[in-house]
Amino acid sequence: MSTNSPSEVDTGRLTTPLSETAQRILFSAGQADDDFGPGPELDAITEVDRAHLLMLAQQGIADIGTVRLLLGEIAALRASGFAELHNRPAPRGLYMSYESYLIEKLGAEVGGVLHTGRSRNDLNATTIRLRMRRPCAALLTETERLATVLHTRAAEHRDVVMPAYTHRQPAVPITYGHYLAGLATAVLRGLDGLLHAGAEMEVNPLGAGAVGGTSVAVDQHRTTRLLGFCAPVTNSVHAVASRDFVLRLLSALGVLGVTVARAAQDLSVWTTEESGLLFVPDDLVGSSSMMPQKRNPFVLEHIQGKAAAPIGGFVGAASAMLTAGYTNAIAVGTEAVSHLWPALRNSVEAVVLLRLFTDGARPVPDRMTERATAGYTAATRLAEHLVSEGMPFRTAHHEVGRLVLDGLAGRRPLDDVASEYFAGRSAHAGLAPGALSPEAVVSAAEFGGGPGPKAMDETLRALEAELARLRQRSAERRQRWAAAASELQASVEEVLRG
Repeated sequence: MSTNSPSEVDTGRLTTPLSETAQRILFSAGQADDDFGPGPELDAITEVDRAHLLMLAQQGIADIGTVRLLLGEIAALRASGFAELHNRPAPRGLYMSYESYLIEKLGAEVGGVLHTGRSRNDLNATTIRLRMRRPCAALLTETERLATVLHTRAAEHRDVVMPAYTHRQPAVPITYGHYLAGLATAVLRGLDGLLHAGAEMEVNPLGAGAVGGTSVAVDQHRTTRLLGFCAPVTNSVHAVASRDFVLRLLSALGVLGVTVARAAQDLSVWTTEESGLLFVPDDLVGSSSMMPQKRNPFVLEHIQGKAAAPIGGFVGAASAMLTAGYTNAIAVGTEAVSHLWPALRNSVEAVVLLRLFTDGARPVPDRMTERATAGYTAATRLAEHLVSEGMPFRTAHHEVGRLVLDGLAGRRPLDDVASEYFAGRSAHAGLAPGALSPEAVVSAAEFGGGPGPKAMDETLRALEAELARLRQRSAERRQRWAAAASELQASVEEVLRG
C-alpha cells in the first residue's frame, strides 16, 4: 500500500486531475464576468464616442480643436482603465457620470460638445451591439471547434459498430462515427442559426437620437464604417425601441443548447457501468468524497445545466419586453438585455465541455458490437431482404418478429434462426453467410444518409464543406470588426497629432 498522503490529484482510483479547462469552467463560481460591469461598458461607450467625435469634426459640426481635446482625455481614461471614474457617484447612470467628468475636466465649452446630435437611447442601442461582439465571437469560435472535433472523431470511429437507440432500446446497427456525424450536423445548424441571429447586431442605430432622429447633420455612414457595422438603421423608432436581436440570439442559443444537452444525455447513458459503450479518461470524471470506487462523468451534468440557461434567459427577456411600448424603454434596453450575458457565458461553457468530452471519450468496440448483436438490430435488414424477394413489408415485419421471438426463447442469434427459416422456404433465397452481422448491415445501409461507407464519405465531405463555409462567414465578420477598430484608432491618432 502506498504511504503517500492522499491528494486532490490522486484519489485512489483516479490518478490524474480533472482537465484544467474543465476546472476553470466548473470551479470559478463567483469570479467577475469579463463581459459585464463598468469596464466593458465604458470601453464600448468611449469607442462610440471616438467615432462620433471624428464624424462631428468631419461634418464641420464640432471644431477640430475641441474634438482633439476630447479625444485626448478619452484616450487617457482608456489607458488608465478608467481609474479616474472608479467610485465616482453615478446617480443618473454610468454615462452621465463619465460625461460630467469630462465637463469638469475640460469645461462645458469642450466637454458639453460630446453629446451633440445624440441621446443615451441611441448610444445604449449601439454600445450593447459592441459589447456583444467579444462573447459572440468566442461562442462562434468554440462552436466551430466542437464541430471540428465531432467531424474528426466521426471519421476516426466510422467503422466502430454500435446500436442506434430509439426509446432507449437497440434499434438498428450504425457506427459511433455515424452518430457523431449526425451530432456534428446539428451543431453546424446551430452555428448557422447563431450567425443569422447575429446579423441584427450589424446595423448601426447611432444617429437615431432619443426616438425621432436629429436635425444635426450627422453622417451615419461614417460612424457605421468606423464602428465596423454593415449599414445604419433606417428608422429611428426601430433603432431605439428594438432589441429583437437579443431575443433572436437567446433563441439561437437555446436551440444549440437543446442539441448539446441531448448529446450529453446520450453520453451519460453510454458511460454507465451497465452500458459500458464508452470509456472516459480520468481527466473527464470525478470521484466521490465517500465512495472510493466511483468514476462520475459529472461534467455531462454541468453541460446539461449550462445548456439550459438560454431557455430561461429567453423567457426572462421576452417577459421583460412584452409589456413595454414600442419605443425606448428601460425594461427592454436594460432589464431584458441583462439576461443575455449569463446565457452567452453558460452556452460557451457548455460547448467547450462537450468538446472536451467528445474529444476524450473513447468507444469500447467489443461492447458496442456485442450490444448490436444481442439487441437483434439486424432484424430490419432481414425484413428488407424478404421484401426484396417479393414479400409485402408488413408480412415480412410479422415474420421477422416471430423469428426474433424464437431466437430470444432459445437464446440464439438472429443468424441461426434466419438460416433455419430459409432452409424450409425454397421460395426465398437465403442471405449470404454473415449478412446479418451488425458490420454487414452497416455496410449495406448506403441510402437515406445511412452509415454505409459511401454514404459516410458523402456525409463527412458535406460536413467539412459546411464547416468551412460557416467558418468563413464568421471570420469575415471578425475581420470587419478588427479592420474598423484599426481604422478608428488610426483616425484618432491622426487627429491627436494635429
